[in-house]
Amino acid sequence: MSYVLLIFSVLFGSLVVLLFKPSNKITRLLLSFSGAYLLSVTILHLMPEVFIETTDTKRIGIFILAGIIIQSVLESFSKGAEHGHIHVHSHDTKFPLLLFISLCIHAFSEGIPIHSEDVNLLWAIVVHKIPIAIVLTTFFIRSKSSKTTIFICLALFSLMSPLGIFAADNIGFFSKYHTEITALIIGVFLHISTIILFESSENHKFNLQKFIAVLLGILVTIFTL
Repeated sequence: MSYVLLIFSVLFGSLVVLLFKPSNKITRLLLSFSGAYLLSVTILHLMPEVFIETTDTKRIGIFILAGIIIQSVLESFSKGAEHGHIHVHSHDTKFPLLLFISLCIHAFSEGIPIHSEDVNLLWAIVVHKIPIAIVLTTFFIRSKSSKTTIFICLALFSLMSPLGIFAADNIGFFSKYHTEITALIIGVFLHISTIILFESSENHKFNLQKFIAVLLGILVTIFTL
């Protein structure tokens, strides 16, 4: 079921672009909700889990900081697509290879900490992947790639998070260093979710709709954990 939901989230995001061409406002509200959801699950569930599993809390903290740095590097290639930034110009017709590779790495890492009982984390990733799929599909369409290329790339992208789950469940390296790898991914999640939530609003004005979306994301996590 986890695999199906993660794959469907990419398909859904792509169909939204093709059928409805959503405005940036709608995408940003969805991002705000998913960012708050992801941040809440990270703080209330993932962080306590990794700190309970070890007495060397400083070491875990270093891995979390390393995850933040790694995500910062990935974003230099993805142009911030992980948190919904869409910097596409009409003259940009080159296939976004670096963006695609960066997002695939990001999607693979998202799947690693998901376990069968982590329903909240699963749904946080599912909701988060929808706007990312919207961004990626938009880039592919603007690059004037063939329909076959777009389909293959989106199919590969949709499989990345399920592959992360599969690797974590079946490869000894991920089991042996589960705590350290989860700490790295916590850093990634913290970086992405805080940028989504706390980047400056237009003209630094209070945005009631965004505030409500953020509050809902937090409340959903609190009452479902």
